[in-house]
Amino acid sequence: MYNTKEINQLIRHRRSVYPVQYVEGKVIDDTIIEQILENANWAPTHGRTEPWRFCVFTGDGLKKLAQFQAETYKKYTPTEDFKENKHQKLLDNPLKASHIISIGMKRQASGRIPEVEEIEAVACAVQNMYLTATAYGIGAYWGSGGITYYEEAKPFFDLEPEDKLLGFFYLGHIEKPSPEGKRAPVQEKVRWIKG
Repeated sequence: MYNTKEINQLIRHRRSVYPVQYVEGKVIDDTIIEQILENANWAPTHGRTEPWRFCVFTGDGLKKLAQFQAETYKKYTPTEDFKENKHQKLLDNPLKASHIISIGMKRQASGRIPEVEEIEAVACAVQNMYLTATAYGIGAYWGSGGITYYEEAKPFFDLEPEDKLLGFFYLGHIEKPSPEGKRAPVQEKVRWIKG
């Protein structure tokens, strides 16, 4: 039904492509971003809770995100932990991307599904995003640094206290490709039990 050789190649050639590797100023067509999000929406989800929540930043929205991240980091980081180079990176990196998608997990009011399963569902959605970006020849990177785990950041992304901000998905046209991937043999990580 599907070309399994192509699917296998797609999975094995997916790479994290960082903002410094993007062609600055070259914008991805929004129809591709919409397709990436549509495919994210088809991730597996226990109880069909569909816990993924995304905010898409592009154009001047990238400047707003950069400013918010830098200000939040400066405001809520203890003086002894504050790093000026990190602050500057929060201002600069978003402007290297075509689009950035915040990755949120919406906690269901009932709490019926364990939180870890909701986080896993969001991770599956992000993998769908990665694979779709790869299929389109677009660079993508899921970053969880910066303000990702700052409780104070959640309202900016329409997240409630019980929700989780899980990072940012950077997207851009590739100028400098990532190196070939490496993995230890799968046989080292699998145990078969047949009888």
